[in-house]
Amino acid sequence: MTDMLHGTTSLVTGAGRGIGRAIARRLAAEGSRVAVHYGTNADAAAATVDEIRGAGGDAFAIGAELGVPGDVERLWAAFDEALGPGATLDVLVNNAAIGSSEPLATTTPEAFDRVFAVNVKAPFFLVQRGLDRIRDDGRIINVSSGVTRIALPETLAYSMTKGALNTFSFTLAHELGARGITVNAVAPGITDTDTNAAWLHGEARAHAASYSAFDRVGEPDDIADVVAFLASPAARWITGQVIDATGGSHLGAAGLR
Repeated sequence: MTDMLHGTTSLVTGAGRGIGRAIARRLAAEGSRVAVHYGTNADAAAATVDEIRGAGGDAFAIGAELGVPGDVERLWAAFDEALGPGATLDVLVNNAAIGSSEPLATTTPEAFDRVFAVNVKAPFFLVQRGLDRIRDDGRIINVSSGVTRIALPETLAYSMTKGALNTFSFTLAHELGARGITVNAVAPGITDTDTNAAWLHGEARAHAASYSAFDRVGEPDDIADVVAFLASPAARWITGQVIDATGGSHLGAAGLR
Protein backbone atom coordinates (compact mmCIF):
# COMPACT_ATOMS: atom_id res chain seq x y z
CA MET A 1 0.00 0.00 0.00
CA THR A 2 1.12 3.56 -0.64
CA ASP A 3 -0.46 5.42 2.30
CA MET A 4 -1.83 7.78 -0.35
CA LEU A 5 -4.85 8.73 1.77
CA HIS A 6 -2.95 9.51 4.97
CA GLY A 7 -4.69 12.16 7.03
CA THR A 8 -8.05 11.83 5.29
CA THR A 9 -11.46 10.73 6.52
CA SER A 10 -13.73 8.50 4.45
CA LEU A 11 -17.34 7.40 4.80
CA VAL A 12 -18.48 4.18 3.10
CA THR A 13 -22.17 3.37 3.25
CA GLY A 14 -23.19 -0.27 3.47
CA ALA A 15 -19.69 -1.23 4.59
CA GLY A 16 -20.61 -4.14 6.83
CA ARG A 17 -20.08 -6.76 4.16
CA GLY A 18 -19.34 -7.49 0.51
CA ILE A 19 -18.08 -4.75 -1.75
CA GLY A 20 -18.59 -2.10 0.93
CA ARG A 21 -16.41 -3.98 3.41
CA ALA A 22 -13.68 -4.42 0.80
CA ILE A 23 -13.78 -0.71 -0.01
CA ALA A 24 -13.58 0.26 3.66
CA ARG A 25 -10.60 -2.05 4.20
CA ARG A 26 -8.82 -0.74 1.12
CA LEU A 27 -9.27 2.94 1.98
CA ALA A 28 -8.11 2.27 5.54
CA ALA A 29 -5.06 0.41 4.22
CA GLU A 30 -4.17 3.58 2.33
CA GLY A 31 -4.20 5.58 5.55
CA SER A 32 -7.74 6.96 5.66
CA ARG A 33 -9.80 6.98 8.83
CA VAL A 34 -12.99 5.19 7.75
CA ALA A 35 -16.55 5.60 8.95
CA VAL A 36 -18.10 2.16 8.42
CA HIS A 37 -21.82 2.72 7.88
CA TYR A 38 -24.40 0.00 8.39
CA GLY A 39 -28.16 -0.08 8.09
CA THR A 40 -29.33 -2.77 10.52
CA ASN A 41 -26.46 -5.25 10.94
CA ALA A 42 -24.27 -3.76 13.67
CA ASP A 43 -22.33 -7.01 14.09
CA ALA A 44 -21.23 -7.01 10.46
CA ALA A 45 -20.04 -3.41 10.73
CA ALA A 46 -18.19 -4.22 13.94
CA ALA A 47 -16.45 -7.09 12.14
CA THR A 48 -15.34 -4.69 9.40
CA VAL A 49 -14.00 -2.26 12.01
CA ASP A 50 -12.17 -5.09 13.79
CA GLU A 51 -10.55 -6.22 10.52
CA ILE A 52 -9.37 -2.70 9.78
CA ARG A 53 -8.01 -2.10 13.27
CA GLY A 54 -6.40 -5.54 13.31
CA ALA A 55 -4.47 -4.52 10.19
CA GLY A 56 -3.31 -1.31 11.83
CA GLY A 57 -5.95 1.00 10.36
CA ASP A 58 -8.41 3.45 11.89
CA ALA A 59 -12.18 2.90 11.65
CA PHE A 60 -15.42 3.36 13.53
CA ALA A 61 -19.00 2.22 12.89
CA ILE A 62 -22.07 4.42 12.43
CA GLY A 63 -25.59 3.07 12.08
CA ALA A 64 -28.57 4.49 10.22
CA GLU A 65 -31.12 2.56 8.20
CA LEU A 66 -31.51 4.10 4.75
CA GLY A 67 -34.74 4.47 2.82
CA VAL A 68 -36.81 5.54 5.81
CA PRO A 69 -37.80 9.01 7.06
CA GLY A 70 -34.97 10.83 8.81
CA ASP A 71 -32.31 8.42 7.51
CA VAL A 72 -29.81 10.99 6.29
CA GLU A 73 -30.18 13.17 9.36
CA ARG A 74 -29.48 10.20 11.63
CA LEU A 75 -26.46 9.16 9.58
CA TRP A 76 -24.84 12.60 9.70
CA ALA A 77 -25.70 12.96 13.39
CA ALA A 78 -23.90 9.67 14.09
CA PHE A 79 -20.92 10.85 12.02
CA ASP A 80 -20.74 14.14 13.92
CA GLU A 81 -21.11 12.39 17.27
CA ALA A 82 -18.23 10.06 16.48
CA LEU A 83 -15.83 12.78 15.30
CA GLY A 84 -17.03 15.82 17.18
CA PRO A 85 -18.33 19.25 16.12
CA GLY A 86 -17.00 20.57 12.84
CA ALA A 87 -16.07 17.14 11.53
CA THR A 88 -15.11 17.10 7.86
CA LEU A 89 -14.97 14.43 5.18
CA ASP A 90 -12.60 13.83 2.29
CA VAL A 91 -14.10 10.76 0.59
CA LEU A 92 -17.76 9.75 0.42
CA VAL A 93 -18.56 6.35 -1.10
CA ASN A 94 -22.26 5.75 -1.72
CA ASN A 95 -22.25 1.96 -1.79
CA ALA A 96 -25.35 0.93 0.19
CA ALA A 97 -28.10 -0.48 -2.02
CA ILE A 98 -30.80 -3.09 -2.15
CA GLY A 99 -31.65 -5.34 -5.07
CA SER A 100 -34.88 -6.00 -6.92
CA SER A 101 -35.45 -9.11 -9.00
CA GLU A 102 -38.96 -8.44 -10.26
CA PRO A 103 -39.72 -7.78 -13.94
CA LEU A 104 -42.01 -5.01 -15.14
CA ALA A 105 -45.18 -7.11 -14.95
CA THR A 106 -44.91 -8.00 -11.26
CA THR A 107 -43.13 -5.00 -9.71
CA THR A 108 -45.39 -3.36 -7.13
CA PRO A 109 -45.44 0.38 -6.40
CA GLU A 110 -44.23 -0.41 -2.88
CA ALA A 111 -41.21 -2.37 -4.12
CA PHE A 112 -40.44 0.32 -6.70
CA ASP A 113 -40.55 3.07 -4.08
CA ARG A 114 -38.39 1.08 -1.68
CA VAL A 115 -35.55 0.39 -4.12
CA PHE A 116 -35.50 4.02 -5.26
CA ALA A 117 -35.58 5.25 -1.66
CA VAL A 118 -32.44 3.32 -0.73
CA ASN A 119 -30.51 3.38 -4.00
CA VAL A 120 -31.26 6.91 -5.27
CA LYS A 121 -32.97 9.13 -2.72
CA ALA A 122 -30.59 8.30 0.14
CA PRO A 123 -27.37 9.05 -1.81
CA PHE A 124 -28.91 12.23 -3.23
CA PHE A 125 -29.77 13.68 0.16
CA LEU A 126 -26.68 12.29 1.84
CA VAL A 127 -24.66 14.44 -0.55
CA GLN A 128 -27.01 17.42 -0.27
CA ARG A 129 -26.85 17.47 3.53
CA GLY A 130 -23.14 16.63 3.59
CA LEU A 131 -21.70 19.19 1.20
CA ASP A 132 -20.75 21.51 4.04
CA ARG A 133 -18.68 18.67 5.53
CA ILE A 134 -16.94 17.55 2.32
CA ARG A 135 -13.65 19.36 1.89
CA ASP A 136 -12.60 21.12 -1.29
CA ASP A 137 -10.67 18.68 -3.54
CA GLY A 138 -12.65 15.84 -1.99
CA ARG A 139 -14.09 12.76 -3.65
CA ILE A 140 -17.60 11.41 -4.12
CA ILE A 141 -17.78 7.89 -5.54
CA ASN A 142 -21.09 6.19 -6.31
CA VAL A 143 -21.28 2.42 -6.71
CA SER A 144 -23.40 1.79 -9.80
CA SER A 145 -23.78 -1.46 -11.77
CA GLY A 146 -23.06 -3.05 -15.11
CA VAL A 147 -26.82 -3.46 -15.57
CA THR A 148 -26.91 0.14 -16.78
CA ARG A 149 -25.44 -1.04 -20.09
CA ILE A 150 -26.59 -4.68 -20.11
CA ALA A 151 -30.35 -5.20 -20.42
CA LEU A 152 -31.71 -7.48 -17.69
CA PRO A 153 -35.52 -7.25 -17.72
CA GLU A 154 -35.80 -9.19 -14.46
CA THR A 155 -34.03 -6.36 -12.57
CA LEU A 156 -35.70 -3.43 -14.30
CA ALA A 157 -36.44 -1.20 -11.29
CA TYR A 158 -32.99 -1.87 -9.80
CA SER A 159 -31.33 -1.12 -13.13
CA MET A 160 -33.22 2.16 -13.32
CA THR A 161 -31.88 3.19 -9.91
CA LYS A 162 -28.32 2.64 -11.05
CA GLY A 163 -28.95 4.60 -14.25
CA ALA A 164 -30.19 7.45 -12.07
CA LEU A 165 -27.03 7.19 -9.97
CA ASN A 166 -24.90 7.54 -13.12
CA THR A 167 -26.77 10.68 -14.13
CA PHE A 168 -26.42 12.01 -10.59
CA SER A 169 -22.67 11.42 -10.80
CA PHE A 170 -21.89 13.33 -13.98
CA THR A 171 -24.30 16.17 -13.25
CA LEU A 172 -22.94 16.59 -9.72
CA ALA A 173 -19.39 16.50 -11.10
CA HIS A 174 -20.21 19.56 -13.20
CA GLU A 175 -21.73 21.37 -10.23
CA LEU A 176 -18.87 20.66 -7.81
CA GLY A 177 -15.95 21.11 -10.19
CA ALA A 178 -15.33 24.65 -8.98
CA ARG A 179 -14.49 23.23 -5.55
CA GLY A 180 -12.12 20.63 -6.99
CA ILE A 181 -14.42 17.81 -5.85
CA THR A 182 -14.47 14.89 -8.26
CA VAL A 183 -17.60 12.77 -8.66
CA ASN A 184 -17.49 9.41 -10.38
CA ALA A 185 -19.39 6.13 -10.48
CA VAL A 186 -17.98 2.60 -10.47
CA ALA A 187 -20.06 -0.11 -12.15
CA PRO A 188 -19.35 -3.67 -10.95
CA GLY A 189 -20.52 -6.79 -12.71
CA ILE A 190 -21.41 -10.07 -10.99
CA THR A 191 -19.32 -10.15 -7.83
CA ASP A 192 -18.65 -12.95 -5.35
CA THR A 193 -20.31 -11.55 -2.22
CA ASP A 194 -22.39 -13.15 0.50
CA THR A 195 -25.46 -11.59 -1.10
CA ASN A 196 -24.87 -13.74 -4.20
CA ALA A 197 -23.68 -16.83 -2.35
CA ALA A 198 -27.07 -18.57 -2.47
CA TRP A 199 -26.95 -18.96 -6.24
CA LEU A 200 -23.36 -18.28 -7.33
CA HIS A 201 -22.05 -21.83 -7.43
CA GLY A 202 -21.85 -24.82 -9.74
CA GLU A 203 -23.22 -24.31 -13.24
CA ALA A 204 -24.64 -20.91 -12.33
CA ARG A 205 -21.19 -19.70 -11.32
CA ALA A 206 -19.61 -21.02 -14.50
CA HIS A 207 -22.30 -19.29 -16.55
CA ALA A 208 -21.78 -16.02 -14.67
CA ALA A 209 -18.03 -16.28 -15.18
CA SER A 210 -18.54 -16.70 -18.92
CA TYR A 211 -19.93 -13.16 -19.14
CA SER A 212 -16.49 -11.72 -18.41
CA ALA A 213 -13.63 -11.45 -20.87
CA PHE A 214 -11.51 -13.03 -18.11
CA ASP A 215 -13.89 -15.97 -17.63
CA ARG A 216 -14.27 -15.44 -13.91
CA VAL A 217 -16.57 -13.80 -11.42
CA GLY A 218 -15.49 -10.53 -9.87
CA GLU A 219 -14.13 -10.28 -6.33
CA PRO A 220 -14.93 -7.42 -3.93
CA ASP A 221 -11.27 -6.39 -3.97
CA ASP A 222 -11.48 -5.91 -7.75
CA ILE A 223 -14.00 -3.14 -7.13
CA ALA A 224 -12.27 -1.76 -4.04
CA ASP A 225 -9.06 -1.19 -5.98
CA VAL A 226 -10.88 0.94 -8.55
CA VAL A 227 -12.58 2.96 -5.82
CA ALA A 228 -9.27 3.50 -4.03
CA PHE A 229 -7.74 4.87 -7.22
CA LEU A 230 -10.62 7.29 -7.73
CA ALA A 231 -10.26 8.39 -4.10
CA SER A 232 -6.56 9.09 -4.54
CA PRO A 233 -4.76 12.25 -5.66
CA ALA A 234 -3.81 10.38 -8.85
CA ALA A 235 -7.46 10.61 -10.01
CA ARG A 236 -7.66 14.40 -9.62
CA TRP A 237 -8.33 14.88 -13.38
CA ILE A 238 -11.08 12.28 -13.65
CA THR A 239 -14.64 13.37 -12.93
CA GLY A 240 -18.14 12.81 -14.23
CA GLN A 241 -17.27 9.29 -15.40
CA VAL A 242 -18.77 5.83 -15.02
CA ILE A 243 -15.88 3.38 -14.68
CA ASP A 244 -16.87 -0.05 -15.95
CA ALA A 245 -15.57 -2.63 -13.49
CA THR A 246 -17.40 -5.66 -14.87
CA GLY A 247 -14.30 -7.50 -16.08
CA GLY A 248 -15.31 -6.84 -19.67
CA SER A 249 -18.71 -8.46 -19.33
CA HIS A 250 -20.74 -8.89 -22.51
CA LEU A 251 -18.13 -7.33 -24.78
CA GLY A 252 -19.09 -9.72 -27.58
CA ALA A 253 -22.22 -11.42 -28.85
CA ALA A 254 -23.63 -14.15 -26.61
CA GLY A 255 -21.93 -17.46 -27.22
CA LEU A 256 -19.22 -15.96 -29.42
CA ARG A 257 -16.52 -15.18 -26.84
